Amino acid sequence: MTDPVFLYGTLCDPELYHIVAGAPLDARRAKLHGAALHLAADGSFPVLTAKPGASIPGVLINPDAEIRRRLDFYELGFGYRLEHCEVETDHGPTQATVYAPEAEWPGDGPWSLETWQREQGALARLAATEYMALIHTHTPEDAARAYPQVRMRAASRLRAKAEASPEPFAPAMADTKVTPEKSARPYTDYFAVQEDWLSFPTFGGGQSEVVKRASFLGGDAVTVLPYDPSTDSVLMIRQFRHGPFVRGDGNPWTLEPAAGRIDPGERPQDTARRELFEETGVTARELHLIGRYYPSPAAFTEFLYSFVAIADLSGTDGGVGGLDTEAEDIMRHVVPLSEALALVESGAANTGPLLISLGWLALNKARFG
Repeated sequence: MTDPVFLYGTLCDPELYHIVAGAPLDARRAKLHGAALHLAADGSFPVLTAKPGASIPGVLINPDAEIRRRLDFYELGFGYRLEHCEVETDHGPTQATVYAPEAEWPGDGPWSLETWQREQGALARLAATEYMALIHTHTPEDAARAYPQVRMRAASRLRAKAEASPEPFAPAMADTKVTPEKSARPYTDYFAVQEDWLSFPTFGGGQSEVVKRASFLGGDAVTVLPYDPSTDSVLMIRQFRHGPFVRGDGNPWTLEPAAGRIDPGERPQDTARRELFEETGVTARELHLIGRYYPSPAAFTEFLYSFVAIADLSGTDGGVGGLDTEAEDIMRHVVPLSEALALVESGAANTGPLLISLGWLALNKARFG
């Protein structure tokens, strides 16, 4: 049996603990004196800070070796370490260990377990389910580096459940009618790959044979094409893309709208405004939703929200931008809409969201004066 561990914050949620530890929460109440919890700057987890006179409520567990291994995997890759501490229980003070941050992190106001459970709990539990599966293939540090994408994929799954695609025709179909036999995740990083062996209902009223299907898992994203009605021009961006390069395209620099992944808790329209400014320096005056769609549903989970933004495009042609932290090297091209449509004909405009956005704009630009 290992030393008792004092748990605080999100791991006091019984559902999350069960996912992480692989066992139900079996604990007794305890308090850690001289410390307080604050909300992390991004709002997703509590920050432990020293604070004389304050105390943190939590629980004390006596984990076996396997539970301790799983807790270490969940915590250590994020810059935590186990430290000795003294906690107060109903039977008096006792010695324990606690996962404490190795460095001070910025906080933003008090943290509440009840608020977190209501606003972040479902996302954290779903992300933890994928994250803990990495214990067999990743070090804690490698898993922690993949966690932002794990969390983004979890947010996409929650959004998909909340915004199920409408059923256009009979007979009605639903995911509950799909029968999974087994699943595997042979790869997880920025993207993940999921393999399923499953059967599904057929339109003839029967059930298919068990088939193997594989998909790339990615977070939901937005695209936004800026349009300036005063000059009847659009702004496209050009950048190196790995997909065309791997395919063997002699010109793996593609023309696209501005685009980016939707952060957990962010609305698609807010992502569109943020990504447009980050990639082009342009501020959207208006946003018009073109559509919500799967660009390649046979093998990709990616779901797009495409917008046209009404904006002033003067002085933006030829500039180079992008985020250094993401190694982005993005050139801006402002051209008349008629010239952009000619690029579709020539094949130089060859990305799906750009084709859809230009086609929609050609049909609807009269509404913008």
